[in-house]
Amino acid sequence: MKELDLLKKDWQKSDSSFEQVSEIEIYKMIHKKSSSIVKWILIISILEVLLWTCLSVCFDSNEYLEKIKHAELIGYFEVLNYFNYAVILIFIYLFYKNYILISTTASTKQLMQDILKTRKTVQYYVWYNLAMLVFSLIIGFIIAFAYNPEMDALKNQINGNSKVMAITIAVLSIFSIALFGLLWLFYRVLYGTLLRKLYANYKELKKIDL
Repeated sequence: MKELDLLKKDWQKSDSSFEQVSEIEIYKMIHKKSSSIVKWILIISILEVLLWTCLSVCFDSNEYLEKIKHAELIGYFEVLNYFNYAVILIFIYLFYKNYILISTTASTKQLMQDILKTRKTVQYYVWYNLAMLVFSLIIGFIIAFAYNPEMDALKNQINGNSKVMAITIAVLSIFSIALFGLLWLFYRVLYGTLLRKLYANYKELKKIDL
């Protein structure tokens, strides 16, 4: 925002030796910056999908289900996987649509609305992914305890032993919270930085529109 600040300072100066900058020129700069930010949101979301796809290939859940002799669950996981990709692709389409809208809009008020719409879309996308993480962890824990033979020894210790049960729940909770926190931090750094810049543009546009 350094260039924008310099433009605003020149605009506010009364000295005739400095060429005053019109609101239109400030709008053009904010417009360009907002379009660039939304483009990066789109690019990062696509790269993120590629990253998760690579990780899912490296850690194949089908192989795990076959190992514990419950291959009948593979179909359910595939449906869940297709659903997840469908939702994410919808979000990516919305990011692309927001990018096109912001890039082509010529109205200050419309640009402000598009910025707010983009922020909400990204926030919904982040919360969806965090919710899917929690859901996946719960399903993973249930399958591990219900079907994995390697967990039989632990289940025998938990039965009738409240202390072992409490420790197990505490460990699983700490692991889940840590994983959730890492993913939340990842999104906060990745998308949060861009959203803060986008909102700063919104506030500057609001001053112009007054």
